[in-house]
Amino acid sequence: QIQVVESGGGSVQAGGSLRLSCIPSENIASGIAVGWFRQGPGQARQGIVCQDRYGLPEYAASVKGRFTLSRDYAKNAFILEMNNLEPEDTGLYYCAAKRTNTRYSGDWCVVRTFQNWAWGQGTQVTVSS
Repeated sequence: QIQVVESGGGSVQAGGSLRLSCIPSENIASGIAVGWFRQGPGQARQGIVCQDRYGLPEYAASVKGRFTLSRDYAKNAFILEMNNLEPEDTGLYYCAAKRTNTRYSGDWCVVRTFQNWAWGQGTQVTVSS
């Protein structure tokens, strides 16, 4: 079964940047879809960017224009570049991945879609004002 490990969290001031990595145990070039989720203090886990094997990343409105998802094939990693960070971006960031041929559409970047996917342990991001 696929396994996922996140890394790259930390503490920054507002306006700063962080780079998160999500490394699955299977080759990302072989049909792996991915989702990044954030869980703020006392909040439910929310999808911030998801990408299936076919299309472009789909971003939540709150991070669009500031966050960028990319694939580093040399490192077999999904990279989440986070710029212009805001205190509201504080939380645990989780990556979920799955090998799937499903073509997703609509409002699919939500936790219920990812219930049977492989999740990492999370990495903490703290943004101070």
